[in-house]
Amino acid sequence: QVQLVESGGGLVQPGGSLRLSCAASGSIFRINAMGWYRQAPGKQRELVVGITRGGSTNYADSVKGRFTISRDNAKNTVYLQMNSLKPEDTAVYYCNAGVITNPFLPEHEYWGQGTQVTVSS
Repeated sequence: QVQLVESGGGLVQPGGSLRLSCAASGSIFRINAMGWYRQAPGKQRELVVGITRGGSTNYADSVKGRFTISRDNAKNTVYLQMNSLKPEDTAVYYCNAGVITNPFLPEHEYWGQGTQVTVSS
């Protein structure tokens, strides 16, 4: 089994910053793409940003220039640095990873439990 554990959420004022972390653990052979999604109340879950194992990224237009994703493959960890936060960034943020647990089996998608980010004065 594989677990993804997020940390770093909280309450921040508009214009502030937060850094989210997501550490994967368990029976991991290799992690391919990782990413961050978010879901605001009454809305569908949406992709914030994804990152390949090689470091290629894909940002949602709404966060370009404000959020930065990075990963440490040796630690099976992905980070999300969020700057210039806006009230509309308020949501539960979920970590996602495509994990290979056995090189002879297909990749499986895993999700973290989510961490709340609230941007409010």
